[in-house]
Amino acid sequence: MVAKTFGGAVHGVDARTIMVEVSVDQGLRFFMSGLPDNAVKESQHRVESALRGAGFFFPRQKVVVNLAPADIRKEGSAYDLSIAVCLLSASGQLVTNMLEQYVVMGERTLEGTLRPIRGVLPIAIQAQREGFKGFLLPADNAKEAAIVEGLDVFPITSLQEAVDFLGQKKIIEPVKVDAKEVFANRVNHYDIDFKDVQGQENIKRALEIAAAGGHNVIMIGPPGAGKTILAKRLPSILPPLTLTEALETTKIHSVAGRLGRDATLMTTRPFRSPHHTISDVALVGGGGNPQPGEISLSNNGVLFLDELPEFKRTVLEVMRQPMEERRVTISRAKTSIDYPANFMLVASMNPCPCGYFNHPEKECVCGPGIVQRYLSKISGPLLDRIDLHVEVVPVSFDEMTANRKTETSDIIRDRVVQARAIQSARFKDLDAIHCNAMMPSNMVKEICDIGETGKSLLKTAMERLGLSARAYDRILKVSRTVADLSGSDEIKVEHLAEAIQYRSLDREGWAG
Repeated sequence: MVAKTFGGAVHGVDARTIMVEVSVDQGLRFFMSGLPDNAVKESQHRVESALRGAGFFFPRQKVVVNLAPADIRKEGSAYDLSIAVCLLSASGQLVTNMLEQYVVMGERTLEGTLRPIRGVLPIAIQAQREGFKGFLLPADNAKEAAIVEGLDVFPITSLQEAVDFLGQKKIIEPVKVDAKEVFANRVNHYDIDFKDVQGQENIKRALEIAAAGGHNVIMIGPPGAGKTILAKRLPSILPPLTLTEALETTKIHSVAGRLGRDATLMTTRPFRSPHHTISDVALVGGGGNPQPGEISLSNNGVLFLDELPEFKRTVLEVMRQPMEERRVTISRAKTSIDYPANFMLVASMNPCPCGYFNHPEKECVCGPGIVQRYLSKISGPLLDRIDLHVEVVPVSFDEMTANRKTETSDIIRDRVVQARAIQSARFKDLDAIHCNAMMPSNMVKEICDIGETGKSLLKTAMERLGLSARAYDRILKVSRTVADLSGSDEIKVEHLAEAIQYRSLDREGWAG
């Protein structure tokens, strides 16, 4: 007898439906086909133990499990529940006509209980598209899948509960989650705020410009100057996530298994801060079983690289193409996977190995050439892709102890949102461009007209600082953002001058 149900396989941030077929016939041994990996093959032992624990028997006949389509590699332990219920149906221990109407997935323990699985959200979205009646899955994943409208999600805690439901011996109420309500109640809820930071008004201004235009930024300053504490607060002034962005971000974290139990929808922009010992594969994604890396996990949010020169050069160089294209392609012999990588890069670094070069009070002890050698760990092409270079100086005691009120993140975010609204109107006819930082070079001259006076100023700045052609474009984009923040239709000289000062830390023009 043959029984079948359905599961899902994640490919990138999307899913494909997998048919799980089980045949029980005369003969001996257990066979599995359909390109299963070791984790899938080992399901035989988990299923056998769970069946016995639930009072069922494992057929001592020829059992063939097929996972179709057979040319797609199946990975992980999420097919345990699918195989178990099909095996019970094929062996006559479960009488039901409901199996083919549902997507059934879950990792099983030896006791028969279910553990959460990865990639539930894209699988649920695909199940809804293909018109399945419902989705049976571990209870810990139920809220995540339930944000998909038009699909009944049934939380299952054990094999016995799944059998009782499919055999119509038990009624399980589907989990209901109003995605729009969850999104509205929790969007932009951050525990940290810019009002907690005393002083550093010039750095706050630079981060406001970065947030308004989607620009990358690097902060250079001595230890304890406040680089990290400022970077961590950047998401709190970014525009709130849209529902579409929230779903896209949640899918990526679901595929990576980073959502946690009982998670629903991500409503705040991600902030990822990998350690400087990270590998290039962990940063951009990949591996034998390709997974999204940190640049994809920070999609629609912020990627913070603290102590930038301490990262391996190869790790930093692999970011160059994703920063330009805002996606990363993982290529293998038989497949190619695209992961989104639309992130803001925020980097910080000390000005030299001892950390006190250009410090107003402490003396640098680094020898001749050490500072330049330290800065040269960051390649020119990578530095050119960072729009704003900001020098951070320590906050004085008087500033730290002052009772002066500082702006909250909400106030700063209001200005950022207004500037983004201007940019949205500017790029309303372009699907792939949403902010100034995304402008291609062919649009910069048209949108960022600076006039003859501005051209003269920019020419002098480029000659003195030794800036590249890419830096020229970056300055124009930043000046356009500064103008947007001030509500100006045209880029004035003062807007351009402010943008130029944020390139003053280029390698040729800084540290001699």
